[in-house]
Amino acid sequence: MLLGVNVQSAEFEFSGRVGVEGRYFFETAQYEDQLNHGQASVFAEPEVYWGWNDGNDSVTFKPFIRADGQDSERSHGDIRELSYIHAGDDWELRAGIRKEFWGVTEFQHLVDVINQTDAVEDFDGEDKLGQQMINLSVVNDWGIVDLFLLPGFRERTFPGEDGRLRGPVRVDTDDVEYESSAEEKHLDVAARWTHTLGDFDVGTYWFHGTNRDPVLTPTFEDGEVVLKQYYNQMDQVGIDVQATIDEWLWKFETIYRGTDEEDFFATQAGFEYTYVGVFESAADLGWLVEYSWDSRGEGDFDDPGSAFQNDIFFGSRLALNDIQSSELLAGFSSDLDHNAYSFLIEASRRFGESFKGSLDVRMFQSTHDADQIYAIRDDDHVQLTWEWYY
Repeated sequence: MLLGVNVQSAEFEFSGRVGVEGRYFFETAQYEDQLNHGQASVFAEPEVYWGWNDGNDSVTFKPFIRADGQDSERSHGDIRELSYIHAGDDWELRAGIRKEFWGVTEFQHLVDVINQTDAVEDFDGEDKLGQQMINLSVVNDWGIVDLFLLPGFRERTFPGEDGRLRGPVRVDTDDVEYESSAEEKHLDVAARWTHTLGDFDVGTYWFHGTNRDPVLTPTFEDGEVVLKQYYNQMDQVGIDVQATIDEWLWKFETIYRGTDEEDFFATQAGFEYTYVGVFESAADLGWLVEYSWDSRGEGDFDDPGSAFQNDIFFGSRLALNDIQSSELLAGFSSDLDHNAYSFLIEASRRFGESFKGSLDVRMFQSTHDADQIYAIRDDDHVQLTWEWYY
């Protein structure tokens, strides 16, 4: 159901989704105070849109809230978007709280740097917190230039003491330290250029500001060891390229990040090949292969930026292209330096006009304590989500 009203060339729309989510962990908790098997939560994400001036001016408000029955840190709220947009003939101004996604690869988004990760939502880093920004986008014959002012920083969320999919030591979310004296009020800046050159979609950018990845340091506090968050300043440049050649998608992302502590390169590259109309049906079947490399070498759970130092990913995507938008993604990753693997299944299907069901399965295996997966090796789980869109 979508509510739309036109009053004096203004358009109002109210939509959104509400849902329930259940997780079941196959193994008992690995660490003290963690929940054992079942985890349930409810969430809501309404959206209000107001457009006027023939759609050239608009305001969008999209809050998000989740209530979790077991992990208190996962019960949280956020403003995903609260922004004003004005569109000119060859430029666009966006101001407020927004989400900005960059990247082309499937299993890791190296170049995606604007928004902070909402790590209590899921382990894969796909969910992001809203970011305050002023964004001017200018369209030219030689590409699109985006300029960003980011007045404010969001600290990463982490599972609580009761939560699963975390390491053995709790992350302190109350006492956070920064390299900049402005702390979370530091003004970050970024510039990005994108263009299509024949079969190639190319993007490159420069970012200067607070590192979205915290340095986690064990600290003895109030009789327990916790991980203290420290956010340093960084300069990062990145390139992403996607080539569309017949049924092939060739994907490439690379970054260079410089901080006072270290400088490093990282790369994610691969391809996706799609069989269109497989077995003479309406379905499409895709095969994905990607390789990840990071010059920092081995990492661990407390240093997730170097977790994928020498890893390969395989996946398959099935889209039935039916009226219910049924889709299935299965993936497998392997650390080529350690005996560490992960496996995932993501399936979704729409029911009727307003409901959607999703099934996610995550499984982990590791015998090397230097690998990030080792800390969550007992957190294999299945997740069921039922959503109502209105």
